Amino acid sequence: MKSNFIGRFFAHSKYDIPASIVVFLVALPLCLGIALASGAPLFGGLIAGIVGGTVVALLSGSSLGVSGPAAGLAVIVLTAIEDLGSYEIFLLAVVIGGLFQLILGFLRAGVIGYYFPNSVIKGMLAAIGIIIVLKQLPHAVGYDGNPEGNLSFWQTDGENTFSELVNMLAYISPGALVITLISLAILILFERPFIKDHKTFKFVPGPLIAVLLGVGLNMAFAGNPYFSLKAEQMVKIPVAESFAGFFSQFTFPDFNQLSNPSIYITAITLAVVASLETLLCVEATDKLDPQKRVTPTNRELKAQGVGNMVSGLVGGLPITQVIVRSSANIQSGGKTKASAFIHGLLLLVTAMAIPNILNMIPLASLAAILFLVGYKLAKPSLFKEMISRGKAQFIPFVVTIVGIVMTDLLIGIMIGFAVAIVDILYRNFKTPYHFSSDSYEKGEPITIQLAEEVSFLNKASIQNTLNQIPNDTQVTIDGTKNRTIHPDVIDIIHDFTENAKTRNIEVILSNINDKPIPDPVGDFGEVVLDEPSFKKRNPKLAKMIYEHKE
Repeated sequence: MKSNFIGRFFAHSKYDIPASIVVFLVALPLCLGIALASGAPLFGGLIAGIVGGTVVALLSGSSLGVSGPAAGLAVIVLTAIEDLGSYEIFLLAVVIGGLFQLILGFLRAGVIGYYFPNSVIKGMLAAIGIIIVLKQLPHAVGYDGNPEGNLSFWQTDGENTFSELVNMLAYISPGALVITLISLAILILFERPFIKDHKTFKFVPGPLIAVLLGVGLNMAFAGNPYFSLKAEQMVKIPVAESFAGFFSQFTFPDFNQLSNPSIYITAITLAVVASLETLLCVEATDKLDPQKRVTPTNRELKAQGVGNMVSGLVGGLPITQVIVRSSANIQSGGKTKASAFIHGLLLLVTAMAIPNILNMIPLASLAAILFLVGYKLAKPSLFKEMISRGKAQFIPFVVTIVGIVMTDLLIGIMIGFAVAIVDILYRNFKTPYHFSSDSYEKGEPITIQLAEEVSFLNKASIQNTLNQIPNDTQVTIDGTKNRTIHPDVIDIIHDFTENAKTRNIEVILSNINDKPIPDPVGDFGEVVLDEPSFKKRNPKLAKMIYEHKE
């Protein structure tokens, strides 16, 4: 039984292992950079990456999602460590936050992610791609003032995303630039079919070749002061002097602070933000999945909760599912969650056994890898597709991109979501009924044809139309095509029929009395009501609906 499980888990290893190497190369600098941007120990970023890649991968139902420390939480982590007074106290908040996430999973809060429109999710993907390219340009030319993994507009070095591009021009390193260009050329070459499909290179990831060549070039540049790279232009993994020294880098929570109320405020903040970011990334990852598999979101929240509890217990940063690593996994041909798990093992083994070798990797080589990831997320074809879908899709898409690039991930998504909601409200304002005032001629009967769904969002538009009905007319409110109607709208119609008597307006209600109506006693559910039971439970509303039946 055990061997069968292992066999199934690694059934696609010829795809998952190469993909895991690419994800490992992408995740390594991001784990360290996010820890640096968060004001946390660098080893805490590695622990989060290892736990996200192993514990969360095993528990998650996501086939291609990869979890680890998230850039979106960096500001929250930095502020929380300062406010709470120590990293050990903060770790306790991470553990409790994980427990809250676990509870959210059991409460089935995973459905929240499905309420975000596709235009916003695709805007998020494109924005992340653009930010990756913009943020990696300084590393590509050898200026590393801003740590890897900081995706916010305002940076820790006092610059912003765009001012950094000007600032980097004064710090161009010829050696880093050469390594970036050669690495990028190799990556592009490996994307060509004649290389990609060749049996010799089919299972050798181009990013690994690019990194190995980058290491070789850096060694060749060592004796040349013009081309040699500085320490800050390299990966910086904490190096332990012994095997025991490796484990001495683990930090443990301060459980003496359990009575501190600030702990629980921080924990709730982490749980809510990490859960929302995870659910958004799950939605985006599922859309990128070539097989279009659907991740069970409640299970994902539970997996993330357990992962954060484990990470906090051993000194790691908070964890979410991360779109940069997940998209790198998909782009590299990953098929199952085995690729995420193997990447976690690679982080663990290399951090334990060969940290000195990893510290020979130039950030310029990794910047080239991330360039390709960013480009694939923000391809021109995506923009053409969204333009072809019309303004209703394109405007929230663009607003989400601008919002994320100019602020951060969550704020940008909320801005895009708000624009999408405004569009929905506008469309609901326009289309709850069919009536053309332009073609109306005085004295003719008026028919207002209700749409299939009439919700409380339609109240304003229906009220506005009814107010404009001229005196001394006949009005038929036709519900023939209508399937459900909200009680608030019934109230408006009832009030209009009462007021119409004073304006000499004859009101005819057609096919409204037998519609399914959202149950005001229920939990937003819609039920088909039989007249006797409905009258018994809702006598006032029943009177409004049935008084015109004759």
